[in-house]
Amino acid sequence: MATLHAGRLLARRYRLIDQIGAGGMSVIWRARDEVLDRTVALKVLAPSLAADARFRDMVREEARSAAQLVHPHVTAVHDYGETLAPDGSITSFVVMELLAGEELEYRLTEGPLPWPDAVEIGAQVAEALAAAHRLGIVHRDITPANVMMTPVGAKVLDFGIATHIGAPDEDEDGGTFGTPAYVAPERLDGAPTQPATDIYSLGVLLYEMLTGRVPYPADTWEQLGVALGTGAAPPPLEAPGLPTEVARICLRCLSREPRDRPTAHHVALALRDQLLPADPQAATMLAPTMTLPSIVCPPEPPPAPVAGPAGPPAAAGPVASTPDAAPPVGGGRRHVGADRRRRLVLVPVIAVGVVVVTGLALLLPTLTRDADPPPPVAAPTGAPTVVASTPAAAPSPTATPRPRGRTRPTPSAATTTTPPAPGGGSLVEAASRIDQLIEAGVADGGIRVDVGTDLRNLLGHATAAGGRGDLAVAVRRARDKVADRQREGSITPAYARQLDTAFQQLGATRV
Repeated sequence: MATLHAGRLLARRYRLIDQIGAGGMSVIWRARDEVLDRTVALKVLAPSLAADARFRDMVREEARSAAQLVHPHVTAVHDYGETLAPDGSITSFVVMELLAGEELEYRLTEGPLPWPDAVEIGAQVAEALAAAHRLGIVHRDITPANVMMTPVGAKVLDFGIATHIGAPDEDEDGGTFGTPAYVAPERLDGAPTQPATDIYSLGVLLYEMLTGRVPYPADTWEQLGVALGTGAAPPPLEAPGLPTEVARICLRCLSREPRDRPTAHHVALALRDQLLPADPQAATMLAPTMTLPSIVCPPEPPPAPVAGPAGPPAAAGPVASTPDAAPPVGGGRRHVGADRRRRLVLVPVIAVGVVVVTGLALLLPTLTRDADPPPPVAAPTGAPTVVASTPAAAPSPTATPRPRGRTRPTPSAATTTTPPAPGGGSLVEAASRIDQLIEAGVADGGIRVDVGTDLRNLLGHATAAGGRGDLAVAVRRARDKVADRQREGSITPAYARQLDTAFQQLGATRV
């Protein structure tokens, strides 16, 4: 690196500031992008390697692979360049975002991490790998040295030996890339590259974070072959308070057979699930807070006295205050939990029941018959019952003759609405469709877990909007979020299109 020094300008754009790291194949410089006026990191290939076209192609392929991955837990790659010095030497470099933090490797020198920290880091790395695997990219070198701890979470570094699924795992000389203690057993046999090799490395990483040691210590390929050749299972995972499921998923990642290992997406979900109980409100964080619709049936005036021998009319208050009664419409929020879809379907029925209870005048004519009222569940027959009002009471527009046994008021101007937009329906129905779509996307990996939580919260804000204007603003914000998440790769284009359409339909529903 004799030709590199602080102040040198590469590609007439990147001004070197100082050296901040070094590895076997490259040196990392802090540099200034004088075109975009920002500080970046330059990974410069060693001159002895840059003279070899094969190594330059490797660095260029690294840049291309990493540049496809726009993910919160993957280091962003901005550019690739080559410059020719006056002495004829070639400088090959990759331009990346400059990270502030420390390598996980340094943090582990102090010993194992508390299990919640280890699980959080493991989940973030798993999410990064899931995004890479969806694009057909295998990292092949997941180690603590390639995970940077930053204020915004873990960042996976160095796609220098990444390749595509199905590619030969060995280089042209028959050698194996990687760090021995983290290399999957099948890689020693030259099996084609597959995502399961990254999952094994992730298992080693998680094991080391929890225990402070790797399951099979090895500094060379020969040592690794001997350690794996014994067939012994890894030592038991021992960490204070460690949930059984975390130990189970870690050992599944370390399975000798690639087909027995879970996917990166499954690992991320399993680890995230173990973090939820630590927060008393975690069970409700995955579901939006929803407000019951404010208009379900026509508004009712205060109940008028009912003529009859049964005495003065009963007050509505005691009925509404019974333990089984639902809260008034609009009076508070409902948290939709694990059985979200079923509860969403029941919301209109609950709301109707609430309004009917508070408007006791609608129920009394149906439930009261002659001097000896039968039980409310009786099926009466005969002529319609008419609610009689006292001479001093003003006539109510909704106190009209009604067939006995009917559970809903006859359609009138107060209840007649224009047909909803195609696929729209009521607010609750549209919200239920979006919620089911998010759930399906998270389940099959089309929507990242944390993004699903974010979208559910936005859905809750939209359904809680107090008027047409508020709903439009909330829906627009949700659609913008879907577009942003698609661009960063955390929502697949197919799910992004469906979500955008579903949110448009939500905006067209009745408010």
